[in-house]
Parts: sequence; C-alpha cells; structure tokens
Amino acid sequence: MGKSQKKRAMRRHNPMRVPDSHLPTGLASASTSSSKAEDILPILQKMEAVDAGDRKWACIAVSNLIQNDPSTRRLLQGKNVVGALITRLTDGEEEVVAEATGALRNLCIDGGYDLCAEMYNKNIMASIKEFLPKISTTLSQYLENPKSAPENVKTMVHAFADNVITILWCLSETSNKALSSINDLELIPFLMSFLASRASIPLSTVTSAAQCLYVLTDDNPPASRKVKGSPEYVEHLLSIAQSGVTQLNGKGKQAAEDPSTTLAILSVGILKNISPLPTSSLDIDKDLVVPLLVPVISSVSLPEAAALAAHHTLNPDTDVPMDKTPAAKGAPKDHKTPAELALDALEAKLRATHLALEILIGVCATLPDPSPQGAAEETAENDEDEDEAMMGDDDDEGAPPANEDEAEDEDEDIIEDGTTEEAQAAASALLPGMVQHLLALIHPTELSFPPFGGPSPCPPITVALSSIHVSAMQCLNNIFFSLAASNNSTLSQDRQSGRHLWEEVWRCLGSVGTTYGAGQERREEVWSNGVGVLWGLGMVWKGTLAGDEEKVQVLIQYCEATSDHTNRVKAIGTLECLAQHPTSISLNQTISLFLLTILQSLSAGPEPVIQAASAMIDIYSDEAQPYDVNFRQGKYLDKLLASFDNVKKAVRAFDRKTVEGRQVRKRGELVKENMLEFLKYRRDLRV
Repeated sequence: MGKSQKKRAMRRHNPMRVPDSHLPTGLASASTSSSKAEDILPILQKMEAVDAGDRKWACIAVSNLIQNDPSTRRLLQGKNVVGALITRLTDGEEEVVAEATGALRNLCIDGGYDLCAEMYNKNIMASIKEFLPKISTTLSQYLENPKSAPENVKTMVHAFADNVITILWCLSETSNKALSSINDLELIPFLMSFLASRASIPLSTVTSAAQCLYVLTDDNPPASRKVKGSPEYVEHLLSIAQSGVTQLNGKGKQAAEDPSTTLAILSVGILKNISPLPTSSLDIDKDLVVPLLVPVISSVSLPEAAALAAHHTLNPDTDVPMDKTPAAKGAPKDHKTPAELALDALEAKLRATHLALEILIGVCATLPDPSPQGAAEETAENDEDEDEAMMGDDDDEGAPPANEDEAEDEDEDIIEDGTTEEAQAAASALLPGMVQHLLALIHPTELSFPPFGGPSPCPPITVALSSIHVSAMQCLNNIFFSLAASNNSTLSQDRQSGRHLWEEVWRCLGSVGTTYGAGQERREEVWSNGVGVLWGLGMVWKGTLAGDEEKVQVLIQYCEATSDHTNRVKAIGTLECLAQHPTSISLNQTISLFLLTILQSLSAGPEPVIQAASAMIDIYSDEAQPYDVNFRQGKYLDKLLASFDNVKKAVRAFDRKTVEGRQVRKRGELVKENMLEFLKYRRDLRV
C-alpha cells in the first residue's frame, strides 16, 4: 500500500482538449450556454443535402463550431452529430468523406472518452477498417512514383491518413473492447510504414502514426510484441530517437521547440514501452530517454508560456512574425490569424513537454510493478483463536517487532521480485539530476487552472499547463519513493536539501489551494500527487524533517476530507514520517491521536486503517525516543489492544478474488502479524 509507483488505467495521453465539467448537464443547458445554438439545425440538415458541396460544407462547419467551445460540442452531440458524420463516411464523394473524417477526428480530441465511446458503439470501426488498405495502396503508389499525382491530391491523402490514424489512437484508449478491435486490425505494419517513409510524408502525419504506436504499445502485449519482434521496426525507432538526441545536443532550446522533437520523444516512448530490446545493448533510460527528455522539460518556462498565451488571447489581432511560429512552417493555416497560429505553436510545445513528462514517470519509477505470480499467492489467514491466544497473558519475553523500515523491506520483497540491486542503483543514480527541472514545472501560473465558475480564457493552454503540473508531481513522487528504497545515506544526510524540497512542494500546494469542484479537477490531482511527494520526502529524510502545527493540521484535514482511500494512505504515511522527528513531542501527540481515531473506526476504509496501524508500530518501535512519553502517558497500548479487532476486520475486507485485493491483503496480513508482536513487546516492557 502506497508502494506501487505505477498504476495501469486507461488514460488519455492527449486529455480532453477543452474540458466541459464546469457546464451544467443536459441539452437545455447546452442550448442556453452555446452562442451558436441557432446554427446547429441548418448544419445537420445540410449534412443530408442532395448537393455534395452542401454536405462537405456541413462537415467543415462542425469542426469550426466546436473550436474551443464545449457547449456547442455538447449540443451537437445531443443532436446525434456523431451518427450523422459516421453516415457520411460512406458518402459517394471523396471530399465529403475526407471532411467527415476530419470532423470526427476533431470531436475525438475535443470530446474525450464519452464521445469516443459513442463513435465506437455506432460502429465507426467498420468504415475505418475499409479505409486502411486504400490508404496503404494510394501512399505506396505515390512513394514509388512521386510525380504520379498532383500535389493537392497527395496533401488530401496525407491529411486523410492523419485523421484516420488519430481516430484510431483516441479510440484505443476508450475501452478494452475498442482496444481489442484495434488489435484485430493488425495495425502495426500500417503505422510503421509511415515512420519508415518519414522523409517523403509530412511530419504531422508521421507524428500521428508515432502517437498511435506509442499508445498501442503501452501495456498492450499484442502490439508491443509485434514491434519488438521486428529488427527493422526497432531500427527505425532507434534512428529517429538517436537523431533527436543529436539535434538537442546541437541546438538546445531551439531544438526543443522544433515540431520534429515530438516525433523523437514518441519514438523514445515506444522504445521504452517495448524494452528491453532484444537486439541492442543500449541502456534505453541512460542513453536515450534522459538525454532527450530532460533537455525538453528544462527548455520550457511555464510563467513565460502563460504570459505569452494571455497576451495573444487578449490581443488576437497582434501581428506575430511568422518565422517565429513553428506551427506555420509547412502546416495548413486553416485561415487562422498569426496570433492563433502562435497559440497553436505554444500549445504544441507544452504538449511535447507533457509527453516527455509522461514517459519520465515510468523512468522515475525504479521500483517495478508487483509480479502477478507473487501477488496471486494466497496468504493463509491466521486463525482467530491463535490471535486471541497471542493477545492473552504470556510471560515469555517479547522480541522487538520489525519497525516500519523492516516492514517496508518485507513489502519490497513482493515489489522488487526479479530486480537486481545493481539495476536499481543504476536507475536511481539518474534521478536526483531531474529534481530541479521538475520542481520548476509544478508551480501554477495565472493560466494553469480555469477561474472558479467559468471557463479559462484560453482553455487548450490551461489544459496543457495543468497536465504538466500533475505529471511533474507524479515524476517527483516516483523519484522520492525510489530514492527512499535505495537507502541513499549521502542524500538523507543532506538535511538542507530535504528541507528546501519540503518547503518548495508546500509552496506549490499553497498556490494551488484546497478549493475544488466542477472544472477544478486538476487542482485536486495536483494535491493528490503532491501529498505523495511529501510522503516520499518524508521517507528519504525520516526523523530529520520537522513539521509545524499548520502543515500537520492541513494533512489531517486533507485525510478527513478526501474520499479516495489512496490519498488517505498518502496523508497518513506523511504524518507518520513527521511524527518521528525526535524533539517534536507535541506534534507527535497530535498525529498519534489522529491515527488512533482512524484505528478506532472502520469508516476511513480498510487501507487507511492498515496504514494507521503500520504507522503506530513504526513511530513507537523505539521506546528510547523522547516522544515515546506520549505512548506511555496516553495509554496507547490499551487503545491499540482495543482497536486490534478493527485491524483484523480491515484485513478481511480486501477482495481475494482480484490480484490487487490479494496483494493488499498480503500487506495487511504482514501488518497484522507485526502489530501482534509489537503489542506483546510493548506489554512486556512494562514501562
């Protein structure tokens, strides 16, 4: 509990571009809040028109209407625009089909999971499946004979391929059912053909293919095995990644702003997904990931990005020099103003930074995921009669229980199965150098979150900024859990650095604030990950970080307010570390009394109860500590004896039918057994 650094869940690598959770639900509210409600009906009518020009116009209009406008997107969705556009995918006119595909692609990106699920349920895959061989055949003809088609035709085919690939990318993250259907398409050769021909295909289309490959190879064995099993595919990916590293070394900040850097980042991400590579001796993290991604995340200044976005939003008619707008180089302008193109370029740079952070999250997690075999092992429950016997009078001298460090060692035996100490030490050596770069990315800017009660003045930039804050916090969380596990004595003795990092994270959380609500979900995510960072810092500098009453109360209030059991565990773990500062006797008492309230009731949830029990054992395993006076004077032994039944109930509450349930239950059994030994030991001390 609290030890697993990587939790697999279906997630958006490209989150909903313009969130709509701040809006009331229902068609009526969408009609009221949309300024374009009167345009909807004529568009839908023209989509069924006899004239192909009208149908094409209607598809284009959908893309234009939803631009940064979640209200209109909701209204269109309520009027079955998805079904109407899917119908147009079988239109007899190729231009109508192309524009319908583009509109669906934009809806995928802007609409998130629900809209993608609607597309899948309305059988968009039937049309997509028909498009793939046609795209492959047409592109092959053009690549073999570049002069065989007019430039405008090739441009249309490239854009069409880009749209189809992006739809597949978004659908693959919608559900396991959609992912299974996409796996059945045998898509890997199709996507790799774009990377292989990258010199002859527009960068945006190649990048979309790489993005789709990145998503498909993430914890998806059918796809990752296909890529890993082809030396040719691996060679293409290595070539792109290595050229990206060379480019960054040569140009620094300018290269980080180059759109081609995103392709290199994605290639590194794919290689990370399929590593270890069977045909290469490269250390992916040391030789590719860190040299490429750290310069990317260090090249961006979020305050400058927010200020630039605010300027262009407030001054949309400002003339922007086109040669300083990367998105304008060779990209379709779609009649956008220079300010709009500058905002697009800024968004692309921020999303590249977020993508780099997303890959680094895994690099920072040097603790591997629990093995299914180890997690699947059943732990026999102790017979309750035996528990009662152990709790009874016993004149045998009790042995000191394993303290929390030892309990963590037992837990790490589960987690680190198959990982050598040398491999973990090598990985941990890469981590401290990233910390300062990550700290610069956690602090919110004026555009990081939307104002309360309304949308952001520049929603895409706000989403990109908040995504960066969350991912940077996730990286820091993983780094400090990894460093805590590595027992780096040199680091833990640097108390000044520990205190600086502690205050820096608290400063960030103070700026984010504790007011959440509709539209403010990212604030809550920053806090969730931030408390994890505090716990990691507490473990690295355990006993040396002195808390204060205000921060302790904030953590207690957070633990009581959050409904997420994982967040409660993080807060309890952080409090546990603060309680072990030798001279903080008053704070130790405040924390221990709070932990006892959790143990005395099951309302906090089974995992927090187990964590609170583990914390009390760890805090009071050494009776020589100055704060042990609280244990004796507060009669904590009696209170812990009275709460032991709740600990047993908490252990039994975990579902043994699931892998996660068995894993957490095993951890709970260890804590329960340790608590028995602890109680015997403290009772026999008779102090």
